[in-house]
Amino acid sequence: MLKAKISERDTAADGGKERTSAVRGALAALSLAMLLSSLGTSVANVALPTLARAFDASFQQVQWVVLAYLLAITSLIVGVGRLGDITGRRRLLLAGIVLFTIASVLGGFATTLGLLISARLVQGLGAAIMMALTMAMVGETVPKEKTGSAMGLLGTMSAIGTTLGPSLGGVLISGLGWRAIFLLNVPLGIAAFLLARRYLPVDLRGPKTDRSNFDAVGTLLLALTLAAYALAMTMGRGRLDALNVALLLTAALGLSLFVFTEARVASPLIRLAMFREPALSASLAMSALVSTVMMATLVVGPFYLSRALGLNAAMVGLALSVGPLVTALMGVPSGRMADRFGAPRMTMVGLGGIAAGSGILSLLPATLGLLGYLAPIVVITSGYALFQTANNTAVMTDLRADQRGVVSGLLNLSRNLGLVTGASAMGAVFAFASATTDLTTARPEAVSTGIRTTFAVAAFLIVVALAVALGGRALAQRRTANAPKNFGVSGVGAALRS
Repeated sequence: MLKAKISERDTAADGGKERTSAVRGALAALSLAMLLSSLGTSVANVALPTLARAFDASFQQVQWVVLAYLLAITSLIVGVGRLGDITGRRRLLLAGIVLFTIASVLGGFATTLGLLISARLVQGLGAAIMMALTMAMVGETVPKEKTGSAMGLLGTMSAIGTTLGPSLGGVLISGLGWRAIFLLNVPLGIAAFLLARRYLPVDLRGPKTDRSNFDAVGTLLLALTLAAYALAMTMGRGRLDALNVALLLTAALGLSLFVFTEARVASPLIRLAMFREPALSASLAMSALVSTVMMATLVVGPFYLSRALGLNAAMVGLALSVGPLVTALMGVPSGRMADRFGAPRMTMVGLGGIAAGSGILSLLPATLGLLGYLAPIVVITSGYALFQTANNTAVMTDLRADQRGVVSGLLNLSRNLGLVTGASAMGAVFAFASATTDLTTARPEAVSTGIRTTFAVAAFLIVVALAVALGGRALAQRRTANAPKNFGVSGVGAALRS
C-alpha cells in the first residue's frame, strides 16, 4: 500500500515536471517566433544606404525593402489569424516560420532589388502569421493564471527585437555585408521550427461550425483597404497630395465594401457583432491611440536630441535605445503585475504613466538637458510596457478557442495602424509646431517648441484613451447586469468586470 502511494506520488511529480518542461519549451518557441518577426521589422532600416549603393537605386526605391514587409504584416495579419482559427494554429504557425525562413534565404541571395523586395513581401507574410498566432497560442500553452506573465515575455521579446535590430544590423553589415542581416534569420528560424514542432500542442479537430469556411472575399477587401491606408500614411509623411488623397479615398471605399460584405456572408472574416462588445472595442481603440503616441518618441526624438540638445549621431542612437530597452526590461514584471493585481487595473495604471510622461515632456525646457528628456521617456515606456501587457491579457484571457487567432490579429492590427498613423500625424504636428519646412536645419528653439506641442497632443490622446477605458468598462458592466451576451470575446468582458 505504502509502495503504491509512493509510486503514485512519484508519477504525479514526473508528470508535473513534464508539463512544466512542455510549457517552457512552448514559450521558448513562441518567444523566438516573436523575436524573429520584430527583428525583421527593425533590422533592415539600417541597411537602406548600403542597399542603395549595392543596387545603384534611389532611396525612394530601396525604402520598399522596409515598406513591403510592413505592408504585408498590416494587410494580412487579421486574415492569417482567422485562418489559424479554422485550419489549426500550430499547423499554420509552423508554415509561417518556414515561409519566413525560406524568404530570408531568398533575400540573402537576391541579385536584384526587385527580388529582394519580393522576398520581403513573403517574409512579411510569415511574420504576420507569427505575430498573430504567438499571442493566440498562449491560451493553449500556459495556465490561465499565468497568462499575463506569458504576454509580458512576448512583449519583452518583441522589444528586444526592435532594440537589437539597428545595432545588430550595423555590426553585420560592417563585418559581413548586407546579406548577413537576412541570412541570420535562417538558423534562428530552424530553431524556432524545431521547438514549435516539439513543444506546441497538436491542433484539435473539433466539430465543424457555421463559421468553418474561410472568407476569401472579406480577407481580400480588408487587405486592400489596409494596404491603401498604410501607403497613404507612410508615403504621405503628413502631406496630403493627390496620391495620398486618392489612397485615403480608396481605403474609405474599401472599408465600406468590407462592412457591407461582412454583414451578408455566412462565414465572415470578422463577425461585426464582436464590436458591440464594449471591452473589445475599447481595447482596440486604446491600443491604436497608445501606439500613435509611442511612435512620436521615435519620430520627433531624433530631431530634438540632435538639434535642440546638440548631440552627435552616436549619442542620439544611444539615447533612442533607452525607451525600447526599458520596454524590454519591464515586459516580464508587467506580466506578473497583471496576473497579481488584475489586467484592467494595470491597464489604467499603464495609461496613467504614459499620460504623466507625455505631460512632463510637453512642459520640457531644453535647459534640463539629456537627463531631463530621458526621465519622462522612461516613465512613458514603462507605462507602455505595462499597458500593452495588461491590455493584451485582458483581451486574450478566456477567449473562445475559435476566436483567439482573429482577435489576436485585430490587436496586432490596431497597434500597427497606430504606428503608421503616428509616423505621419505626429510628424506633421511636430513640423507644424516647429514652423519650419526643413527640420534638419531648424533652430533649437523651434525644435523645442515642436516637441512640447507634439507631446501636449500626445497627452491629450492618452486622456482620450483613459476615457475610452472607463467608458468601455462601464458599458461592459451595464451589459452584464442587464443582458449579457457572448460574441466570442467573453473573456474581455469578464476581465473588465473584475
